[in-house]
Amino acid sequence: MGLFYHVFGLIFLEISKQFFKFVGCKMHFEMKIGRNSFAYLILTVLGFGVSFASSAQDDGRLSKASAMVASGDSLRMEYRFDESLALYEQALGLTQDIILQTAVDSAFRMDLEDKVLMSENGRNMMNFVDVPDVVAREKFSIGDFFLHYPLADSSWRSIPNQLDSADNHRIVRASFVRDDDKVVYWSSRDGEGIRNIYSSTLRDSIWTQPALLNEQMMSASDEIYPMLSPDGKSLFFASEGLHGVGGYDIYVSHWNEDDNDWDAPVNMGFPYSSPADDFLYMDTEDGRYSIFASNRGCSADSVWVYVLEFDNVPVRRAVDDPSELVKIAELEPVAEVEGATGVRVSHEDADTQRYIQKMKEVRILKDSLSVYAAMVAEGKDVPRLSTIQENLSQAMSKLQQMEMEFLLKGVVLDPEKLMAEAERDMTGDESGYSFVKRTQGGPLNMVFEIPEVKFDYSFKVLDEAQFAEDQSIPSGIVYQIQMFASKRKASMKSLKGLSPVYEVPGANGHTVYRVGLFRTYSDVLANLNTVKKLGFRGAFIVAFVDGKSVTVAKARAKEKEKPKVQELYEVRMVPSGGELDAGVAAGVRQQASGKDIARVVRGDGTVVYVVGPFTDRSKAEELALFVKAMGVNEATCNVIGK
Repeated sequence: MGLFYHVFGLIFLEISKQFFKFVGCKMHFEMKIGRNSFAYLILTVLGFGVSFASSAQDDGRLSKASAMVASGDSLRMEYRFDESLALYEQALGLTQDIILQTAVDSAFRMDLEDKVLMSENGRNMMNFVDVPDVVAREKFSIGDFFLHYPLADSSWRSIPNQLDSADNHRIVRASFVRDDDKVVYWSSRDGEGIRNIYSSTLRDSIWTQPALLNEQMMSASDEIYPMLSPDGKSLFFASEGLHGVGGYDIYVSHWNEDDNDWDAPVNMGFPYSSPADDFLYMDTEDGRYSIFASNRGCSADSVWVYVLEFDNVPVRRAVDDPSELVKIAELEPVAEVEGATGVRVSHEDADTQRYIQKMKEVRILKDSLSVYAAMVAEGKDVPRLSTIQENLSQAMSKLQQMEMEFLLKGVVLDPEKLMAEAERDMTGDESGYSFVKRTQGGPLNMVFEIPEVKFDYSFKVLDEAQFAEDQSIPSGIVYQIQMFASKRKASMKSLKGLSPVYEVPGANGHTVYRVGLFRTYSDVLANLNTVKKLGFRGAFIVAFVDGKSVTVAKARAKEKEKPKVQELYEVRMVPSGGELDAGVAAGVRQQASGKDIARVVRGDGTVVYVVGPFTDRSKAEELALFVKAMGVNEATCNVIGK
């Protein structure tokens, strides 16, 4: 009876899969069920009762594990990653020795393992949190939220179109293509139905064939909404499959001039990414704002669009309290500057105006010192600017005195926000931002290059044999099937329709005939009998590494070696006073343009500033030397994660 239930469960599961295909879910069942919570819930409700009836080993543990996962999900959405991780690991322990008898069992474990990674990622990301100045936010329909971005009118094209044939994605509703673009980036499904990022370049009046970016920017799930930075050196996009905390997270990849390629993408961290779906990040061309969308706290048919003050080098900090992180992630706009007692600080107040003027004076003096620091770093012979340092010291002393006077009145000032508000007042921009809806663009009319017909090097049996167009062995690990050696040239008929055939000189005047270019031993082994059955009974496997003949055993051993992962580097600075000098900070921003600066407090209270990531170790080491020359004694170049 148990076998009957198990077989019936598998049949029911297959019917469920076909049903999802029929209604248009179009998911990759085995690969993506762990990432599609709705589909997983449906299968759980409909299939668990039947498919698990056959499992004598499930003494209620799967039910307990499911309840733990549900609780863990709730905690993860509240940024309580340590607690969610503990529940997920308990659930894994409960199900560790249960035989995975169906696709539902496998999906449960895959989904659970993914969530363990999400919680671990979230816990690590809490050490690098940005607290941006929020200018505005507004809730829009998922169907047209992108039209409210400050982009060229008519630049959003509805899908399906020439670039994107899918029209039923839960988030992606349009492609961004301006009329005057010479290079376009977009997201579209590949042959497996997974969304990847493609690009194409306009050459005269013809667009190049769509090309994937690189393997670092691809995952087993979707990548959506790529947006190029105004300077063309950064590409922002959202991914559901890279290392994140759940749903779509926002990533940035920087253009590497040396490699002429995009660097490994980096998660932009909290609050840009969250356990919800976050996507369509962009920086405005005027350099004032950063904008992105998220469905955190929204219904299925709506999203928030957040407008933030642009910050080229944000100083990130650790946030240990999940409730504080939840508050930061709400990204509420600052409507007014208030003191600790709720007393509003008016910009028209005479004392406040004097305070603002003194802040401006301090800022100008600090900028002067930064210029001086840069000149020293370049080795220029400049006199000591003791006068500026003395003036700065006096101005800061006066500023502190004014802050004490405000405190005596029961008011605590936030200097940065006060200055930002004052600057907006002076430009006449009281609200900071206004949403304007753009119009949808017309259909695309792009003419693409006709792809060049290339020789197909995949192993196959045809009506007539084919010799490989290029007889050289490519780099990397390659296996071939050697059929025979002959003193006479083989006829096409004798090659039995095999392709691609390699004809190479052998020993003693013989010519050796081999077939195929296989990258794995399992692949070549699976096709060996096919060759033997065609009459080549003595056929055997040969191997090459980077074009050189090696034993099959050596190639198999090399195949099992873990690929080298590109190391990333960071510079860690420990200023003696706990705070980074303004001149040093300005120099770091200049030397490491586009890199993050994170402020981290160690367990012993030591303040560490972290700059990175760098793909080039020499550049990180140069920055460490520069910082030491500026007077920071402890500055080191480290491999990230070590």
